[in-house]
Amino acid sequence: MSASTLLHSLFREKAWINEQFFAQLGQLDEANRHTALRTLNHIHTVDRIFRGHLSGEAHGLSSTNTPETPTVAQLGEAVAEVDRWYVDYTRTVTPQQLDERLAFTFTDGDKGLMSREEILAHVITHGAYHRGEVGRLMKSASLTPPRDLFTRFLHQAEPARRG
Repeated sequence: MSASTLLHSLFREKAWINEQFFAQLGQLDEANRHTALRTLNHIHTVDRIFRGHLSGEAHGLSSTNTPETPTVAQLGEAVAEVDRWYVDYTRTVTPQQLDERLAFTFTDGDKGLMSREEILAHVITHGAYHRGEVGRLMKSASLTPPRDLFTRFLHQAEPARRG
């Protein structure tokens, strides 16, 4: 499996699990829902920042979260749109492009230099880390969080793997 194929699968899993998290957010009480939304909005903001770096387009963000907290529906739609972008991007990115290093500026003003592959790996691991926080929050509120497992995604997306 090539790096681009693996990254494509990981971003498909990210989109799949994000849908499940957003489907459950309405079950949280208001205080926990606000905390979960702030965390998920942070993931989304960082995803947008790095999408800008990958696409060469200005992201227009000055922080890794927004001052306002979107509603569950607003954020769910926005996350789904950015997830589709990453799924499409990883479907077509070439190995040569993955090796390309991009210079950029972090929101705190520090300079950065990462390969496209490193950026994509960061987006995946960053999101998984913070979804884990939301999962712990759900558990503390006596909800069963979605099972954020790559193996689960692969076996549901490709049932023949169970054969």
